[in-house]
Amino acid sequence: MGFPIVRNRRLRGSKALRNLVRETSVSVHDLIYPIYVVTGSQVKEEIKSMPGVYRFSLDLLEEELKEVVGLGIEAIILFGIPDHKDHQGSSAYEHNGIVQEATRLVKELYPELLVVADTCLCQFTDHGHCGVVHVDEKTKRADVLNDASLELLVKTAVSQAEAGADIIAPSNMMDGFVGAIRQGLDDAGYENVPIMSYSVKYASAFYGPFRDAANSAPQFGDRKTYQMDPGNAREALREAEADVIEGADFLMVKPGLAYLDVLRTLKDQFDLPLVAYNVSGEYAMVKAAAMQGWIDEKAIVMETMLSFKRAGADLIITYFAKDVAKALQEQR
Repeated sequence: MGFPIVRNRRLRGSKALRNLVRETSVSVHDLIYPIYVVTGSQVKEEIKSMPGVYRFSLDLLEEELKEVVGLGIEAIILFGIPDHKDHQGSSAYEHNGIVQEATRLVKELYPELLVVADTCLCQFTDHGHCGVVHVDEKTKRADVLNDASLELLVKTAVSQAEAGADIIAPSNMMDGFVGAIRQGLDDAGYENVPIMSYSVKYASAFYGPFRDAANSAPQFGDRKTYQMDPGNAREALREAEADVIEGADFLMVKPGLAYLDVLRTLKDQFDLPLVAYNVSGEYAMVKAAAMQGWIDEKAIVMETMLSFKRAGADLIITYFAKDVAKALQEQR
């Protein structure tokens, strides 16, 4: 029978009823909060293109961590901006590198707070690419060398695990990076440290503010030879499948909001925990519109979080994590 017997509005009549039948929800346990750490002292510098997001020196990091923990957020991801860069990105894998030192501090102050370490070279190389660059003497063409880059990425991952990182999150998009890092961690005695792979990372225009925040823009060319073409969705399955075979413990799609279809596809095909990265450009656009009074920021943010979860994300890396946690507390 049709209308008037079937009335879908019956289940929308009150807030309590709507809550009772809600299919998708967001929890503070879904959130991972990105934090930028820098060398020096007394540094709390707001990133111009990301209002409300700061670079912190280690001596001022505790206040930020206290707020994060107080809101019930259980995981952060660290991005480091070093005081020196070179062609090999050596500060990425130094024992006393900025990410390593920040990790030790976090684990000393809040041992139960999960530290996810972004494992890449772009913030640490003077050329801004995610691996070792070779320039052909004849053609003058510059290429990022895949296998040589893997060696340095393994060193970086191991040094991060040694510092106390709970999860290694390689974001470099080199072929075979999960397998190489898994082997390196296992050989070093860190077989229980999981890998959160940036499995499907697109060459996206949404990364602009991050490159400003981390000072990691390529000094020449672009990253299209190793990050994915935005027009490809089936290729995402090949990338994710390779990571599963190589031993990934989490799969990630980055950016998240512009690639909800890819999130859904991975959710349907694989049974590993799935992470959506709500990236800097997505954050900045909402902030800019809210500052103009054009949108209701809180409502937009919470709807966006629901969209990630509805598409299949189990976890969300987002600069809005503190705002979401506060909104969830208000809903109680």
